[in-house]
Amino acid sequence: MVNQLQEALDSGGVALGVLDNAYSPTLVEFYGELGLEFVWLDFEHGGPDPWDSREVEDLLRAAERTDIELLVRLPDTDPTLVRKALDLGVRNVFLPRVETADEVEAAVRSARFTYDGDPGKRGLGSPRARRWGMRGDYVAREDAETVVGTTIETREAVENIDDILAVPELGFVFLGPLDLSVAYGHPGELDHPDVRDAVETVRAAAIDANVPVGGLGFGMDDVNEKVDAGYQILNLGSTTGALKGAVQDWLDAYGGDR
Repeated sequence: MVNQLQEALDSGGVALGVLDNAYSPTLVEFYGELGLEFVWLDFEHGGPDPWDSREVEDLLRAAERTDIELLVRLPDTDPTLVRKALDLGVRNVFLPRVETADEVEAAVRSARFTYDGDPGKRGLGSPRARRWGMRGDYVAREDAETVVGTTIETREAVENIDDILAVPELGFVFLGPLDLSVAYGHPGELDHPDVRDAVETVRAAAIDANVPVGGLGFGMDDVNEKVDAGYQILNLGSTTGALKGAVQDWLDAYGGDR
């Protein structure tokens, strides 16, 4: 199965997805049937422990059933955790709350058998990703189809953005405006000039460095504006957000007494 997220990034296209904050294999499978490119699983702020392989494998099987990619945000930048996720069969991971290029490089290197012309730090075993030893092209395929990105959501990451973008084989940067609003002392004020300047600094630098940019869509007008601004990974919303909107519309349209 081709990595649709990577294919979109490499072709200069746009990958659209949804945050499944219900962490449901059924919904992951359903989102694939709807034609999205990815389901975002945020293990930093919720969901199963990513060390729990059984739960993660169920989510992966659902994604594989309908050819949709999982975009997994890990709760930590620990290279061991990166390798664990990839060995389970995750192909797209991104890191939380990074501050330096060294931190990012260690994680990206841990995802590669060969990295920037040198030996990588990926362990060669026979895990699920290798079909328990039965995939003959495993090493070459994993290096070709694994995408490791990072969230930019701290003041330090913004200050170090040029060095972070220079990390070899970095798959993408994903802007986190909510955490940036906290980092700059204006929680929830996404339109505050300091927050907007930080976001624009990262967006412009990433495009100049030819590193794909991802972000949150706040309504479809915002999504379309961000596509025009060069974003290639866009989260359209969440499972609970979609349900909230649908149920509220039903209740608003109800003509009886409650």
